[in-house]
Formats: sequence, structure tokens, C-alpha cells
Amino acid sequence: MTISNGLSRIWQDRNVLVTGVGGFVGSSLAAELIRRSARVVGIVRDSAGTRQLQARGIHRRVDVVYGSIGDFPLLRRLVAQYEIDTIFHLAASTSRQTASRSPLPALESNVAGTWNVLESARLSPVVERVVVASTDKASSAAGSLEAEAASPGRLDPYDASKACCETLARCYASSFPLPVAVVQCANVYGPGDTNWSRLVPGTVRRALTEKDPVIRSDGTPRRDYLYLQDAVEGYLATAEQLPEISGRTVRLGSGRTISVLELVNLIIAEIRDPGLQPSVLGNESSRSGPAPAVPGVTTLTGWRPATSLADGIASTVSWYRDFLLPGRVLTLHEGAH
Repeated sequence: MTISNGLSRIWQDRNVLVTGVGGFVGSSLAAELIRRSARVVGIVRDSAGTRQLQARGIHRRVDVVYGSIGDFPLLRRLVAQYEIDTIFHLAASTSRQTASRSPLPALESNVAGTWNVLESARLSPVVERVVVASTDKASSAAGSLEAEAASPGRLDPYDASKACCETLARCYASSFPLPVAVVQCANVYGPGDTNWSRLVPGTVRRALTEKDPVIRSDGTPRRDYLYLQDAVEGYLATAEQLPEISGRTVRLGSGRTISVLELVNLIIAEIRDPGLQPSVLGNESSRSGPAPAVPGVTTLTGWRPATSLADGIASTVSWYRDFLLPGRVLTLHEGAH
């Protein structure tokens, strides 16, 4: 059944596991599933993982299990105990810089964690579908292994881990009667993201506190940006199309790119402070090689992004105005890009 951007009754009384439920996207996905009357189970590593759930007002409506996706026996137990029929696997190590400095944790989380989730699903008699989250940065890594062997280029630990993650998902989809799809998302932004090292929240926070946004690169790298609610709708639409699209990769994005400098200027214009100017350092280039492929609009699910970049930035800035109250102490480090 193809879903529009309206509600679907398909999720009513479903038992859904969301790994990474304490994250920016995972918590929003959980909130939408609850709104659609699903029963949501989430894995978090510690109490810090519940902050996003509390911020979204759903911490009492999610069955939180403390643990790690690296703990295979734990995954098997909770899948059986809660009679999980749908899994959204969003838990991952997402920092490219951290993975380059210390690759083992990223590989353990992204690769071993993914096969633990997939194997737990395979061994369950009631799991009907699994959606594995990836990123548009994995397109070149996951889609051109033969070309890479013929003409070696840069493949860093983060890219390798995400390529392995996608390969595992396709392997399970083709080798076992387990419907699995991969979602490659463009850069997701929107209300609730307090990772100040990311471009949108870091820029908005600096601008709202009357500090010039800092761009480490020359400002030319171009990326596609996807509003949070559109990303959530895309994940749900993907799951609703299983098993028909099992083994496929669904790409969620607007199909349009914008440079770092253009996006920062768009945020400054929305904040309406004429005294702000981006500080372009130009001393840290974007990662070598071409920019990742633009995901575009998938034709597999009927999903389409509903929010323009201008509207999404306006909504996001409005949320941060309310969140960044005068005198509020923010303990996370400030980001620069």
C-alpha cells in the first residue's frame, strides 16, 4: 500500500523496535509511530539516550531497553519478549572524524550491530520486515566496489562500515525469507537536533547568539538537505512497501543540492540580523573525491518530500528561538563547519 503524507492505519497495534530511538531521527520516528497507534520498543545505551524521548514528550510511551546492539542475546530476548514484527535499525556510529581516528568502535556498531539486528530478525518467527538506515554518503562506497578495485580511490572507515551495512542488508534479503530494505537519507535537519557540530543547528545557534557562523571549508561543498518530518515519512513509506521492495535501496532526498555557504546565508536571512556575516576559513577542504550522489525522489514507495528548504529552515529557526532561551546553559560544544 502506497502511503501519502497522511496517516495510515497499517501501524495500529504493531510492535515496532526502533534502534537508535534516543537519536534525533529515531526519536521523531518513534513519536510518529506512537501517533499512529503502534507500540514502540527502543534500545538506548544509557539514561542520556532518553533525553530526546523526554523532549518529544514520549518517554513514558516507549518501552525503553537499556543495552547495546552489540549484545546479540539481548536483541534476541527483546525481539521475542515484545513479539516485534517491524524493525527500524537506526542505531549507528555517525561521526566520520571519530571513525577515522578510532575505526574499531564504528565497525563494531555499524557492521557487527547490523548483523546482530538482522540475525535476530531472521531467527524470529514473527518479524515481518526490517528497514536499515544508511546515508547518501554510502552511495559511492556501496555501489562501486568493482570500480573501486579497478581504480582505487579514497574509502575511509566510515564509508567502509556503511557499505558493509548495506551489503549485509541485501545479503539477508536475498538469502533468507526476511524482507529487508535500505534507506539512504540526505542530510536530515529540523527541530530537536542539538548536535551542534552539524551544520544547521551549529549555524543557527551561533547566529541566534549574535556570533558569526564559522565555515571551516571554502563554503563550496554541495549537499542535499531533507526536513525531519519528510525523512520520517520516508522511513514509514519504505516499511509499508515491504516485502515488495525487499533487497532494494530507497533514496530519500529533495534531488537538489545547496552549497554550505548558500545554506548558511539562507539561515542568516531567516534570522534577520544584518550584522551577521559567515566567517569562511577555507582551511579545511571537504573530503576528497566527488560529493555523494544526490538521492533524489524515490520511485519505489510513492513518497515525496513535502517541505521546501526555505520552509524547513524557517520552521527550524523558529524552534531554536524557543529552545535557546536567554541565560540557558548549553553544555554541548559549539560546532563550526
